[in-house]
Amino acid sequence: MRRVLTSLSAIAVALLTVLALTAAPASAREAPAPLDSVPVTGTADDGSTFTGTVTPTAFTSQDRQLLLNGTLDGTMRDASGATTGTVTDQAVTLPVGLPSASCPILDLTLGPLDLDLLGLTVHLDRVVLDITAVSGPGKLLGNLLCAIAGILDGPGDLGLLPALLAQLNALLGLGR
Repeated sequence: MRRVLTSLSAIAVALLTVLALTAAPASAREAPAPLDSVPVTGTADDGSTFTGTVTPTAFTSQDRQLLLNGTLDGTMRDASGATTGTVTDQAVTLPVGLPSASCPILDLTLGPLDLDLLGLTVHLDRVVLDITAVSGPGKLLGNLLCAIAGILDGPGDLGLLPALLAQLNALLGLGR
């Protein structure tokens, strides 16, 4: 069942990416058509499989996390292919993963250096050192460094969240 939920999260990420790529300026688009169902599949550790669809109904947020609400329909089959259960119009809420982000950690530029160390002359040309952390799933050090780098930045601009949710829901044809 864990793989099914992982597949559902991946679907939510793909859905958000498709929505972001198909968005056009308000003056260049007509009223958006409602989004159709998205296929969902998964395999459990015991070999059973789940095949179904998620129909998005709305985007929401909770604790600064973007969520996709929808309904799930599908069938669970055991390893031999026999149906073991069905789901119809089951309400689901899926976290929407956003693409990986990067944050600058250190930008250091040293000009040319000439050192005289007791008769040993050392010349160092210009040195540029840029360290950037990349955050995302499975990038533990990047996630940690980005979190530390932004720890004093405050909660961010939550005033933009309602506008983002309204745009995402408009793409689903909800027109809130």
